[in-house]
Amino acid sequence: MSELKKIATRQGFGEEIVELGKENPDILVLDIDIGKSCKTTAFKKELPDQYLNVGIAEQNGAGVAAGLATCGKIPFVVTYAAFGSMRICEMIRQEICYTNLNVKIACSHGGFTPANDGASHQAIEDMGILRTIPNMTVIMPADYNSARKLVREAGENYGPMYLRFTRDAVEQIYGPDVEFKIGKAHQIQDGKDIALIANGDTVILAIKAAKILAEEGISARVLDMHTIKPLDVEAVTACINDIGKIITIEDHNILNGLGSAVCEVAAEMGKGIVKRIGVQDKFGESAPYERLLAMNGITVENIVETAKKLQ
Repeated sequence: MSELKKIATRQGFGEEIVELGKENPDILVLDIDIGKSCKTTAFKKELPDQYLNVGIAEQNGAGVAAGLATCGKIPFVVTYAAFGSMRICEMIRQEICYTNLNVKIACSHGGFTPANDGASHQAIEDMGILRTIPNMTVIMPADYNSARKLVREAGENYGPMYLRFTRDAVEQIYGPDVEFKIGKAHQIQDGKDIALIANGDTVILAIKAAKILAEEGISARVLDMHTIKPLDVEAVTACINDIGKIITIEDHNILNGLGSAVCEVAAEMGKGIVKRIGVQDKFGESAPYERLLAMNGITVENIVETAKKLQ
């Protein structure tokens, strides 16, 4: 992994959406006037008849997308995660999810990856907000190749979906031939002493922590839970039954995100221990990405230390 060039998952989206658009003329991109940052400029250039820039008007973009979906189109509304989840939340609920339309909200700049852009652009609540809305699917790929595969899955499957991508480049984990299915966790490795469940840009941290733990005699099962809704309840249940000790890792508020979703399964089963590593219910600030993660304990070192305490 360390030998491969780091690539932001937004780049994977930008490249795969072009391929999808070429294959299916019903695939549309509705840009909220930030195509350069969200990597849709190639789509605009190659498929201008399937591209529409609605300007800095997120709510209107959601409404236009809903209307197009009623005509059989498959629109991808493209903006930043902070805007695509919160500024248009009511429109997503009323116009897209309530009517169960085939609209995709594809957002770059998830979590702390906007870094120096500051708290206003760092979406730490987005997946939690949208997973509470009926009919909505919530996805965050871990790297470039998984982003391409999950974007394709989104385009080929019906329903409202929220896809969250990174602004910052992240390490590559998967080869181009690894397959992903929405709602099904990808098990990276098996283990018997601790289960590490992560999504998005924190999956690489879980992998690195598992390697250190192995050197110290602790066997870790590592899951990439790229879809937090619908959650792969079967995979979480297996972790609780087989191991009983889980650490969740996410670049998102520990409230109502991946950690909360896993805790809900454990609570209903009435057993298991879950420790949540993520944003500690506080806003970010203007700082380098890695520093923001460290300020919230989203580090390899904290994962390792937390795992040791559970042994």
